[in-house]
Amino acid sequence: MPRTSLQLALTSLGTSHDDMLHLCDQLESIADSLPSNVDRQQCLHVARAVCRTVADAHRLEEAVLFPALEPLSTTLKTMPATLDRLRYEHYEDMCFAEELQDTLLAIGKGENRLSGDAAGYMLRGFFESVRRHIAFERELLTPLLEMSWSTTHAPRAVA
Repeated sequence: MPRTSLQLALTSLGTSHDDMLHLCDQLESIADSLPSNVDRQQCLHVARAVCRTVADAHRLEEAVLFPALEPLSTTLKTMPATLDRLRYEHYEDMCFAEELQDTLLAIGKGENRLSGDAAGYMLRGFFESVRRHIAFERELLTPLLEMSWSTTHAPRAVA
């Protein structure tokens, strides 16, 4: 991966993480406002964004980050299992995002059938999981990607 490609990938990943963390902040705000102080417009707005934001992040990770990390499998034997686990987490997160979307739409329309505690627990379960996923990528996978790039693209001495 050329340096400019690495920089672009890391910048795109950082932007994606920021988008996901902003979504988490919005979900936390909604959870904190349940059951009596909820902003129904905010619920509708977040409901429209949740699946798209999650899907965009997953597409980027699976198209850019994961393939860039796969070559590390030769030296880091746990990498294939790690990437498989993250792919499965993406599937789970997307299913959860769809359920959140339905719940947020119902709250926004004043038709929520869940208790405030249940809806809050659901929101917190999602955004806490997403924050852990992003922390793992930022603390481990991104530095591994940078190390891998510097190892494979180090300047070579000319004899």
